[in-house]
Amino acid sequence: MCGILGVLATTPVNQLLYDGLMVLQHRGQDAAGIATAEGNTFHLHKGPGLVRDVFRTRNMRALPGNCGIGHVRYPTAGSAYNFAEAQPFYVNSPFGIVLGHNGNLTNAEQLKGEMFRMDRRHINTNSDSEVLLNVLAHELQSAAHGYELDVDSIFQAVAGVHRRCRGAYAVVAIIAGYGLLAFRDPHGIRPLIYGQNETPEGTEYLVASESVALDTLGFQVVRDIEPGEAVFIDLNHQLHSRQCAQQPMYAPCIFEYVYLARPDTVIDRVPVYEARLAMGELLAEKVRKTIPVDEIDVVIPIPDSSRPSAMQLAHVLNIPFREGFVKNRYVGRTFIMPGQAMRKKSVRQKLNTVGQEFKGKRVLLVDDSIVRGTTSHEIVEMARAAGATKVYFASAAPPVRFPNVYGIDMPTRAELIATGRTDAQIAAEIGADALVYQDIEALKESITRLRSDLTVFDASCFDGCYITGDIDDYYLDAVEGKRSGKPAKNDDKNDDADDGRASQQMVLGLANGEQD
Repeated sequence: MCGILGVLATTPVNQLLYDGLMVLQHRGQDAAGIATAEGNTFHLHKGPGLVRDVFRTRNMRALPGNCGIGHVRYPTAGSAYNFAEAQPFYVNSPFGIVLGHNGNLTNAEQLKGEMFRMDRRHINTNSDSEVLLNVLAHELQSAAHGYELDVDSIFQAVAGVHRRCRGAYAVVAIIAGYGLLAFRDPHGIRPLIYGQNETPEGTEYLVASESVALDTLGFQVVRDIEPGEAVFIDLNHQLHSRQCAQQPMYAPCIFEYVYLARPDTVIDRVPVYEARLAMGELLAEKVRKTIPVDEIDVVIPIPDSSRPSAMQLAHVLNIPFREGFVKNRYVGRTFIMPGQAMRKKSVRQKLNTVGQEFKGKRVLLVDDSIVRGTTSHEIVEMARAAGATKVYFASAAPPVRFPNVYGIDMPTRAELIATGRTDAQIAAEIGADALVYQDIEALKESITRLRSDLTVFDASCFDGCYITGDIDDYYLDAVEGKRSGKPAKNDDKNDDADDGRASQQMVLGLANGEQD
């Protein structure tokens, strides 16, 4: 999960991109970067940390140009501690391209080998995003007419990317001297939407991971980019679009609706807030069948993403809804923090109890999901320490029993508390008196009731069905072996992770920029 932005405007875009990345900060806290285009020259600054920490006034001044892309990184492939893998990435041949990517390629290792053996391209990091950039660059080179590109060639290149790449990818890129390109994988696993703004000087365009970025920056939503579709906006502000995949199908990641996206976002024409209300309504029916409702005194959400579900659940069951936890908003989202020890430590720093809401009460805690169980265990302990006589726990999502390989940091089965355990065993692990999970069909219904023709999802972390059809046990063993530092079964190779740290400010092309 990362956040991406692409903009072609009539005035300098550096501040626009900065503001947009601030809105998308929840999608990645590891690193941030902005690249702008000024004529045929790219200006790039990226580094570790939050957006507000990466960019200073001197950095913003060194990012001129009316076209640009931005990225906030949440590490899934590559190393969480190698900030050389911050995006956007740049390649100088052909034409010059900068690219930002949200998602995860499932055949990155195969492609990396092809890049070296067949395409004669060198990949400098462990990032699958750099692999994707080089695939796009090679396909552009193959499709170009000599030294020139046209719209047909660009869309032909994207079609080549679709033929070669597997997995999840939502992409924004700038081709030097030509314009802004955005495209989405043939299943539409990761979200991508665009909007426009009319000015006296002409039409401006903004592409983003979530509609909330368009709303806050004053752009009117046009529509979601379809699975497999590419949108190209040339430097004359003319928009071109084309379906570039042979067999596209809508199968968005259902976890976007559960947790990843902001509640004020609309993804594929489904309002996330309304979907979470529906999750709470359907979860209430499951709670009613599992726990005697008269044994619940109060419903308390675990902030923030579970709040709509908890409110609707309390309303349906006619149980008082209370805020029992106060959140420190200056601590990052524990789910996307690298390292189990860091997550566990941050729970107590992030949340504190409102004691009177727990003392002497039988409480039902509602969370959006349970992944590793670390946060849930700590929160149950906090509720009991605050005086709760009973602590029930409900999850608006089903048990997470399988790795996600499409851009969410939970690829190791051993890390997932639900793997190999029954609901009763999980309840015991987190210390709850009872545990209620949402059913997978109910979760899907919470979305399809808002858009009836959206019926297929990537719900692989819940049901183990990988929508791209290329994931098997060997693949999962290899991923887990790489993360743990152990070779996968039948695999005697193990690449060492690069723990180097880097912060980069570069000007690419003809000009030199201010250095840190």
